Amino acid sequence: MTFTVRVNERACDAEPRPGQCLRTYLRERGWFGVKKGCDAGDCGACTVHVDGEPVHSCLYPAVRARGRSVTTVEGLAGEDGGLHPVQQDFLDAQGFQCGFCTAGFLMTTVALEGDLDDLPRALKGNICRCTGYRAIEDAVRGVRHTEDPGAGRAVGASPGAPAGRAIVTGTARYTFDVDVPGLLHMKLLRSPHPHARIVAIDTRAARTVPGVHAVLTHEDAPDTLYSTARHEDPTDDPADTRVLDDTVRYVGQRVAAVVADSEQAAEEACRRIDVTYERLPHVTDPEEAMRPGAPVIHAGKGPEARIARVDDNVAGEVHAETGSVEDGFAEADVVHEGTYRTQRVQHASLETHGSVAWFEEEGGAERLTVRTSTQTPFLTRRALCALFGLPEDGVRVVTGRVGGGFGGKQEMLTEDIVVLAALKLRRPVKLEYTRAEQFHGATTRHPFTVRVKVGARADGTLTALQMRVVSDTGAYGNHGPAVLLHSVKEPFALYRAPHNKVDGWAVYTNSVPSGAFRGYGLGQVTFAVESAMDETARLLGMDPLDFREKNLIGPGDRLTGPTGEDEDLHIGSYGLGQCLSVVRGAVADDRSGADVPEGWLTGQGAAVSMIATGLPCGHHADARVRLLADGTYDLAVGTTELGNGTTTVHGQIAAAALGTTVDRIGVRQSDTDVVRHDTGVFGSTGTVVAGKAVLLAAESLAGRIADFAARHTGAARDRCVLAADAVDCAGRLVSLCALYEAARAEGAQDELAGEGHWDGSPRSVAFNAQWFRVAVDPDTGETRILRSVHAADAGRVLNPPQCRGQIEGAVAQALGATLFEAVRLDGRGEVTTAAFRRYRLPHFADVPRTEVHFAETTDAIGPLGAKSMSEGPFNPVAPAFANALRDATGIRFTETPMTRDRVWLAVARQGAVGYAVDRSEDGHR
Repeated sequence: MTFTVRVNERACDAEPRPGQCLRTYLRERGWFGVKKGCDAGDCGACTVHVDGEPVHSCLYPAVRARGRSVTTVEGLAGEDGGLHPVQQDFLDAQGFQCGFCTAGFLMTTVALEGDLDDLPRALKGNICRCTGYRAIEDAVRGVRHTEDPGAGRAVGASPGAPAGRAIVTGTARYTFDVDVPGLLHMKLLRSPHPHARIVAIDTRAARTVPGVHAVLTHEDAPDTLYSTARHEDPTDDPADTRVLDDTVRYVGQRVAAVVADSEQAAEEACRRIDVTYERLPHVTDPEEAMRPGAPVIHAGKGPEARIARVDDNVAGEVHAETGSVEDGFAEADVVHEGTYRTQRVQHASLETHGSVAWFEEEGGAERLTVRTSTQTPFLTRRALCALFGLPEDGVRVVTGRVGGGFGGKQEMLTEDIVVLAALKLRRPVKLEYTRAEQFHGATTRHPFTVRVKVGARADGTLTALQMRVVSDTGAYGNHGPAVLLHSVKEPFALYRAPHNKVDGWAVYTNSVPSGAFRGYGLGQVTFAVESAMDETARLLGMDPLDFREKNLIGPGDRLTGPTGEDEDLHIGSYGLGQCLSVVRGAVADDRSGADVPEGWLTGQGAAVSMIATGLPCGHHADARVRLLADGTYDLAVGTTELGNGTTTVHGQIAAAALGTTVDRIGVRQSDTDVVRHDTGVFGSTGTVVAGKAVLLAAESLAGRIADFAARHTGAARDRCVLAADAVDCAGRLVSLCALYEAARAEGAQDELAGEGHWDGSPRSVAFNAQWFRVAVDPDTGETRILRSVHAADAGRVLNPPQCRGQIEGAVAQALGATLFEAVRLDGRGEVTTAAFRRYRLPHFADVPRTEVHFAETTDAIGPLGAKSMSEGPFNPVAPAFANALRDATGIRFTETPMTRDRVWLAVARQGAVGYAVDRSEDGHR
């Protein structure tokens, strides 16, 4: 029987491969709006309509589509190019951030046909990792948040994202939404052992599989040691990794790579590789790993690896003291001491890691292009060139739109092995992680164990703060020392304790590597410190907010801690007092507990946090803006767009400086051919570093246009003022198009361009406060969030809906880590939660609508008074929830996630024996 299917009203008679799912069938035919997110029908990113019914196309056999009509997101728009009403609603509400899940939500929403009575049930098959769902709900209900662009009001307005139309029509291009002729596919063989030496690898049977082009092992890879972590200074991280190693250190480490005509052939070849291992002792507990006699995970590595103490499995450590904590605790009237633990968390960005590498002819020579899902294209190019001995001008790294990052893509996890294969074969090569590989072969948040000791006088004055911190960096030290150091800085500096001390270790274990994650260690330590502050206030009989307010830093204070003072870190604006006032107002006017079922316990709690708006070791960005012949502007900047909204904000900044509207600013980005250098979008720098470079470039161009206009018209320079599409030269309007033509006639059009550079210093700090009221059913352990309020000091808010969306998304992600998300390992360190249905992500029904309030401040350092707000909101969520739970139940929960079963067991045990179960490790006086 002939196979025919109609896709978006076009007939297709290509026969599907045996076992092929509808998703891959559609994507192979160019319908890239159908996304690959989970491989198992869990995320909904691949949702399409089959004869009008929504289905998860990754589970739907392509052969079942015979004779049917399939509609993808690309088929929703009318033939005239007009948007479907639901597409327009998502565009008007900006119901997306990275946009990778948006097509799936659109297809689900269209199928609702206006039946919006039970959205939690209707949207249960779709996951968004970015937005926190409020913007999606507003889109589904037709609430508009965007504004039409207007001259002179770019900053503080709400223009839509430049890529918005492409996102809602499915035409935005992510990493793998491209056709590369002659593409080969890579699959990886991964280690089944937590620690072993590879004695032999027999690849003969693998090479006989039809379609296999290469089987790569450690014998084909360079011996160079490097770090997968990406920082401006590569010496920030231990160089303990090889592309392919003859020693494996965790279950899931790559052992060999197969390149073939198809993924199926590559997978079959992987199964035929015969590896002989010599098993070695392993250790999965960081405390045990530091003890004498523990297996040495990186034995034999010398100083070039930059490992703090190889024989003790310590990747990095910090030991510092200000004053004397011994004296500080002697002065205290009360002392709280407790141990707090946070778990591994997966970034769970819906677009998995992956790269494509190929060679192109340019000027008679071959040039390597790498297209990759990364937060750091320039640093990745630098690392690839160093690793393979390539010239930087011979390598181009380009990033399409990125489907979420959250720090997980501040790594080089696929580019190195793909380039190794491309160099060997001189053919295009692709590697795209499956969802299971994201869990086994990418990185997680660092698990932390923090012992906190707090001393205070009877009047509530802090006397001492001490911490012992142990983080589990896993099998490799990427980001380990840096996360450890960062984690203890701001939590100390936030409070005025005259005596403070920290001892910390980032420890190797035979488990999946940890890495950069939203907050970069602050979330883990803030959970401990803010919980301990709450408990200390209770010992004193003080209101926890009053206790904090008495001891928090003020606007004129220096930012110091046991590790000293960062000379370039300043309080550029101080909105923490306003944030606390918001929380106090929420407490005073709260009526959310009125309808709580009888017998349920209620409580409220808050927490605060501070984060530096940038990195202490330098973060660089270059930008270039030029006037085009049609009177619009071209902005080139290296920053990657991954749903953080930098593209929108950079356009607003440029428009403000040039006196024009945001729709007249075209943005090119995340391409090493675009500008000189950009460190990358991480460390909360997209607005405050790259944005500063954009501002400087736009201001430079504005001055140059005014100079040329004055010369061209004879008007006084100070009488030449830029407008939306012209220059007012002493009352005479000269269009930008005419000015460009005049400059071109003189051969001076290159003068109508401006460049800007910013090195990330000095830096400011941003503040956040979170408050919850919760209700707990003591009979089941069910916890409901009755109200969620977040106050943020973001400086001058450049785009309120977008900034609010960043906060809502951070709160939602933090709630996942607080309530149920956990990467679980067995005794061998193998991940046992390697699918979304086993790793619990927040769904629409799980996330409350958080009330977001902005402090009214203008930062003295950030561009146009703005501060960063991508990571900070994550950090106070877990302790605020724990403090509310403590208030409701009388139990101090010291470990995340605070799952329903843990809550029930703790409440039941307290009722049985009359004391808080988690107090066993706490000491009070």
